[in-house]
Amino acid sequence: MSATPSVEDLIVLGKITSVHGVRGEVKIYSFTDPIDNLLDYTAWTLKRDGEVKQVELVSGRLQGKVLVAKLKGLDDREVARTFAGFDICVPRALLPDLDDGEYYWHQLEGLKVIDLQGQLLGRIDHLLETGSNDVMVVKPCPGSLDDRERLLPYTEQCVQQVDLAAGEMRVDWDADF
Repeated sequence: MSATPSVEDLIVLGKITSVHGVRGEVKIYSFTDPIDNLLDYTAWTLKRDGEVKQVELVSGRLQGKVLVAKLKGLDDREVARTFAGFDICVPRALLPDLDDGEYYWHQLEGLKVIDLQGQLLGRIDHLLETGSNDVMVVKPCPGSLDDRERLLPYTEQCVQQVDLAAGEMRVDWDADF
């Protein structure tokens, strides 16, 4: 049997939101694209407020904009209710390789954001999914131009270069905007 991955090696791919039905199924909000890609992983590590559980996915299905999943040994609605709020994590090593120029959100979080004039705008705190394009939430950091939080679109027009090794992203963005 393989060792349990360390918390640092885990990537959050979804969240258990509530119960579904009376047989212990749970509703899941998936962060994957498409959302049912989460069902490709059968061994999940659940995390919530320092609590960690290992579970096995028996089955799952897309139902509207959420997933409904059956976990091994979870057959009671009231017990399933106690799983609400757990993040669903998988080891980083299990994520598929991406094409050149494609990045997982966790790879972008923490990067310094520098405009074309060489000004440090801040660091990427997190990303938001919107209807048209993803948005980077850039928060001030030591050495940044000012104390403003900025919302930058994650588009080809804005993002000019990503250098993961240097921990930087170059953007075409007016610092006054």
